[in-house]
Amino acid sequence: MRFVQTKLKGAYVVEIEPREDERGFFARTFCSEEFARLGLVTTFAQCSVSYNERRGILRGMHYQADPKPETKLIRCTAGAVHDVLVDLRRDSETYCQWIAVRLDAESRRLLYAPAGVAHGFQVLEDGSEVYYEISTPYDSELARGVRWDDPAFGIEWPIARPQLSARDAAFADFER
Repeated sequence: MRFVQTKLKGAYVVEIEPREDERGFFARTFCSEEFARLGLVTTFAQCSVSYNERRGILRGMHYQADPKPETKLIRCTAGAVHDVLVDLRRDSETYCQWIAVRLDAESRRLLYAPAGVAHGFQVLEDGSEVYYEISTPYDSELARGVRWDDPAFGIEWPIARPQLSARDAAFADFER
C-alpha cells in the first residue's frame, strides 16, 4: 500500500499495490502495522455499504460529534464517486478547507478520513457502491452534517442539481 497525504492533515489516499500473475492479482487494502506507523486508527467497530442507483445522487456531508467522532476508511467497490472531505477541526490549519478524490472500482484506491472531518460523495456512475470501515458505532444522537452547497466551504461538485435526501438538503448554514 502507498499512503498519499492530502492537504488535510491526517487524511490519506491509500493506493493498493497489486501483485499480478496469470490468475489476476492480490493486494492489501489494510494492514494494522502500516496504519499504526502513520499514527492512524487501526480498529474499526462497524462496516457499512451504500448502494446508489443513479448518477448524480449526493450523500453528505456527514460526521459524528464528540465524544464519539468517526474515522472512516472508504472504498468504492462498484462504479465511481466524487468523494469529498471537509475539515471541521477548529484547531486545524486547514479548518473549513475541503478535498475531493475520485474513488472507483477500477483503481480500488481508498480514502482515509480522520475524525473531525465531514464526509460526502456524489455518484458518477449508475449502480455505484461505497464500502466504509468506521471506527465508532453509529450514534444517532451524535449524527451531524453540513450542507453540501454551504458557501462557508465552496465545494465544487461535478454534477449540478444533485438528488439529495430531505435530511441532507435541510442542514443549516455552517457557523465558523
